[in-house]
Amino acid sequence: MVASGLSFFVLNSLRGLGSSHALGHGPRSADGATNILLIGLDSRKDQNGDPLPRAVLRQLHAGSARGVNEEGVGGYNTNTLILLHVPNDGGRATAFSIPRDDYVDYTDAVGPQQHGKIKEAYGVTKAFTEERLRARGEQDRHRLERAGREAARKATISTVRDLLGVPVDHFAEVNLAGFYDLATALGGVDVCLNHPVRDVYSGADFPAGRRHLDGAQALAFVRQRHGLANGDLDRTHRQQAFLAAVTHKLKQDGIFGDLGRMRSLLKVAQKDVVTDSGWDVLGFAQQAKSLTGGNVEFHTLPIEGFGTIGRQSVNLVNPRKIRAMVHDTLNPPKQPPATAAGGGAGGGAKATVDVLNGGGHAGLAARVANALAQEGYTTGRVGNAAPRRRTTVRYGPSAGAAGRHIAERFGVRAVADPSLPAGGVRVVLGPAADVPSGAGTGGSLPAPTATLPTTGAQGGAVQGGGIPCVD
Repeated sequence: MVASGLSFFVLNSLRGLGSSHALGHGPRSADGATNILLIGLDSRKDQNGDPLPRAVLRQLHAGSARGVNEEGVGGYNTNTLILLHVPNDGGRATAFSIPRDDYVDYTDAVGPQQHGKIKEAYGVTKAFTEERLRARGEQDRHRLERAGREAARKATISTVRDLLGVPVDHFAEVNLAGFYDLATALGGVDVCLNHPVRDVYSGADFPAGRRHLDGAQALAFVRQRHGLANGDLDRTHRQQAFLAAVTHKLKQDGIFGDLGRMRSLLKVAQKDVVTDSGWDVLGFAQQAKSLTGGNVEFHTLPIEGFGTIGRQSVNLVNPRKIRAMVHDTLNPPKQPPATAAGGGAGGGAKATVDVLNGGGHAGLAARVANALAQEGYTTGRVGNAAPRRRTTVRYGPSAGAAGRHIAERFGVRAVADPSLPAGGVRVVLGPAADVPSGAGTGGSLPAPTATLPTTGAQGGAVQGGGIPCVD
C-alpha cells in the first residue's frame, strides 16, 4: 500500500488518476516544505464500490479463511497511514507511521462516533454519510460510494492533522489491488527479515535474510501481523522497510529518470489511486531529490501502552507527546560543538556515529545512539542492518580515537575503514549487544529518557537508502 503513493510523487503528470477535494481549505505548510499523507485502504473494492474480481482476491490472498466470497472480506480500514515530510532545502525526508490501532478523537467525522481507532475514522464516516444520503432519497450505488469516500478522506486527513499537529498539503490513497499492481509492475522488490516467518492469514512464508518478493509476496510481507512479537507495530516497520526498498529499487534501476517507465507505472495506477486535485506534481518533483536518492528516515509514532475500550484492544496514546515528538523531529536543536566521549575519553576528536541494529532487538540502535549522544557524540544514521553474528565498530579518517573508545565499550576491536567519511564511526550491533557499560571510563552510558521517540514498543527509526532488515 505505501509504495503506491510514493511511486507517483515523481511522475510528471496526474492525468488519469482519481482526484479528490477532501483537503478543502485546511492549513498548508508555510515554510515551503511539503507534507504528504499516504492512505492505504484494506478494501477489496474498487473506486466505484464494485467488488474486485475473485481471481484478483485469490492472488492477493485477501479473502476470508473459508474462501473468497463474492465481495471479499474486509471493510474500509486505513491500515496504512504515513505522513511524509519533504523539506524545501532538498534535505532528508522524514516519514511518520501512525499505528492503525491508536485510539484517538476524530475530527470532521460524520455521525455519532467521534472516538475510536484511527484506522476506523474512514469507514465509520463513510457508512454514516451513505446512510444519511439514502435517507434523503439517493439510491445510486456509485454516487453513494463516491460521496462516502470523499467524506471519509476528509475525516481521516483532519484527524491525522490534529493528532500530529502539522498541516497536510497533499495525499495519495490506494487500495490492495493498487498496491499489488504496482509492486508487480516494478518487478517485485528486495526485502530483509531478521527471522523466518510463516503466517497462513496473510500468506507470508519467508526465510530469514534478504530475498526478492513478487507482487503477491510483497503484499503478504506488508500485511502480516500474526506471529510477530509486536503485532501491528512490527507490521508498521514492514511497511516502512518496503517503502525504503521501493525507493532504492526505483533509484538503482534508473526508473526515476526514465519518463517512459514512469508513465507505465502511472497507467497501471489509474484505476486504483486517488490524489488531491490541487497537487502540483511538477513543482513537487523539484523537491523530491531526497526521495529519489533514498534519503528518507522513517519513524513510528509513540504509544503509551495497550488497553481495552469498548471490548476492543487499542493502543493508548498521548496526543501532546505525539505532537511534541513530531515537532522535535522536524525541528531538531542545533548540535553544539562536542568532543567525543565527554571531552577527553575519546581523544578529543569530533565524531558522528552511525548505529545500526543487526541483532534483531527492537529499538536497541536508538537506545545506544541516544546514550552516545549524551556523551557528546553527534548522532548519524540510526536504523537496521542485515543480521550480524557479532558487534562491529569501524571508523573513518580522523576518527580513530573515537572509534577505539566506542569499541572498548562493546568489548570489540575497532577497524579502520577508509570508505567512511572523515570523523565518522559506524557501529553495527550483533545479537549479544546491549547499551554498554562504561568500560574504561569509570561510568555507564545514561539511559534514554522516557520521552525518546524511538524507544518503546514502536521501535526505532528505519533508514532509507538501502534494504533495511526488520522483524
